[in-house]
Amino acid sequence: MARGLSGEHQMSDLEPMGVIDIGSNSVRLVVYEGAVRAPAPIFNEKILAGLGRSVASTGRLPDDAVERAVLALARFKAINRILGVKNVRAIATAACREAENGPAFIKRAEAACGVRIDILSGEQEAQMAAYGILMGCHEPDGFAGDLGGGSLEIIDIKGQKLTNAITLPLGGLRLIDASGDKIEKAIDIIDAELNNVSWLPRGRDRTFYAVGGTWRSLAKMHMEARDYPLRVMHGYKIPLKEAVEFCEEVRKTKKVAAMPGGRAIAKARREVLPYGAASLERLLKKMQAREVEFSVFGVREGLIYSLLSPHEQAKDPLIAFATETARQRARSARHGQELCEWTDALFTGPLKETPDERRLRHAACLMSDVGWRAHPDYRGEQTLNLVAHAALSGLDHPGRIFLALAIYFRHDGEDEMGQERLSERLRKILAPKLIKRARIIGAAVRTAHMISIGRPGLIGDAPLSYVGDALHLRLPADHGVLDGERLRRRLEELAELVDKSTAVVVKGR
Repeated sequence: MARGLSGEHQMSDLEPMGVIDIGSNSVRLVVYEGAVRAPAPIFNEKILAGLGRSVASTGRLPDDAVERAVLALARFKAINRILGVKNVRAIATAACREAENGPAFIKRAEAACGVRIDILSGEQEAQMAAYGILMGCHEPDGFAGDLGGGSLEIIDIKGQKLTNAITLPLGGLRLIDASGDKIEKAIDIIDAELNNVSWLPRGRDRTFYAVGGTWRSLAKMHMEARDYPLRVMHGYKIPLKEAVEFCEEVRKTKKVAAMPGGRAIAKARREVLPYGAASLERLLKKMQAREVEFSVFGVREGLIYSLLSPHEQAKDPLIAFATETARQRARSARHGQELCEWTDALFTGPLKETPDERRLRHAACLMSDVGWRAHPDYRGEQTLNLVAHAALSGLDHPGRIFLALAIYFRHDGEDEMGQERLSERLRKILAPKLIKRARIIGAAVRTAHMISIGRPGLIGDAPLSYVGDALHLRLPADHGVLDGERLRRRLEELAELVDKSTAVVVKGR
């Protein structure tokens, strides 16, 4: 077992990786557990230095912003030393590549953080943002837009294919500077730039993936305004009409802090929020996208994705996360893999599933035992909260809740009151038919544990099958003694959900 960041034994044997991102507004350090397909952040710190605040009007990085950034980078170097992070990458974006004193700042910054800083071109920045979407989203199809303080990068993504990358001078701080802090003038600037991008209509009826802290703040405020029951940013979606109307409301507001959720936004971020809202509003109107989906995966995660082998890049991010979580938290990761195959037999005939439903079921099987250490009375609720708020990628919010409920029902399948309470609480997100499918998965895993007792190597010899109107469970002769009241009750609960009778067949009996 490997020694972790603190020198204590831990379950992960990955080498941690740090990414320093010097943007036009923020300067950030994120330390990830490792350079893997589903990277888990274990440390995250930023300051809003405002390096790009006056680049448009003066051509220079402000002196006070430079000093703040250098101090932060020196702190980041110390943090990496304390955490024992040896693999550190550093990147800088629009403000540093455009300012006349950018090279001098980079020289000081490299001395402060102790690593070489790569200044990304606009095309590279767009590509890294797209890689971030590929890291965090399953089979994306649409445009990715990364809004920083100095620029907006847009790129077309369809599967693994990237086309039409562009960088535009539409970052929030740049718009404030270029417009003299006049929002109506900023709209004219935005429209003029977007009108020069001939391929934007290709985004019609596709998804727009919004990346960047300003747009994430917009999503946070939208959640607050809707009283949305799940406060997780990644995968949060807003339909086109609703997104445009909300952006217009933020753009026209006199005081962001007075809006729902506004006070929770950092003061320095509130300044640029109306301009970020204006950019998103005008872009969505120009594209006529079907919806906007917010992503916490961006340039930093894209950098990690670019370092992975083609084999790692091709992995499903959700299954990669679920597999690693099972390895670290479950009693047996192998048993989770066996549950995937064992439950395949249920989802044939009338219960046929789509490829996306199948991957969600497999993720639920893999993670179904991650709450085993909790008190039995609270395993369902605690595991639901753990999964619903985990750093999952590769799924949207309905998928996230489906996964959490399936694992909840694995623990609390007989608690009708709890099921009703939870389904009511989450009804806005998940359709009733998906809640029933989650119950089926939970009931199946509960049945399997009556045979395997949580150990691998047993359920493969006790397959499920449909025989006429009955759900059959076949037990090998040497495990026939496991047949009994508890197993049959669990099997009957499962069969009732799939509208079947039951039969237990013991070989040789």
